[in-house]
Amino acid sequence: MGKKDKEKSKSAKAEPKGAKKKNKKEEELCSGEHVHADLKAVEENIPDLDTLFQLAELFKMFGDTTRIRIMCVLFQRELCVCEIAELLDMGQSAISHQLRLLRNAHLVKVKRDGKQSYYSLDDTHVREIYLLGLEHISE
Repeated sequence: MGKKDKEKSKSAKAEPKGAKKKNKKEEELCSGEHVHADLKAVEENIPDLDTLFQLAELFKMFGDTTRIRIMCVLFQRELCVCEIAELLDMGQSAISHQLRLLRNAHLVKVKRDGKQSYYSLDDTHVREIYLLGLEHISE
C-alpha cells in the first residue's frame, strides 16, 4: 500500500462515509434540537482523573459482599481475624486477604498487641458511606 493510499485510508476511518461537516451553529445543537448552555461551570467542578480513579477504587471496596460483611462486624467493635472468621463462618486466610485490601484502601486499621492484631474501621466516614448505601437501596 502506497503513502497516498494510507492517507486516504486514515481519512476514511476518521469520518464515516457520507458524514457532513457541521458548522458552529449545528454543533451547539444536540439531537434534541436544543441549544446547550455554557458548560464551563460544570466542567470546572469535575475532579481531575487521578481523583476520580481513587474514588472508583474506593467504591470497588464496597463492591464485594465479604468486605461489606467484615465492615459491618467492625462497626460493632474491634476484632481479631479469628473472631471475624468465626462470625462470618469463613476461613482466616480469606478474611486476612480481604482485611489487607481494606487496609490498603484506608477503610480498616490494625492495632498490634504482641503477636495479636486487632482490626477496626479507619474512621467514621466508612460507617457513613455504608449507612448512606443502605438508605439508598431501601428507598
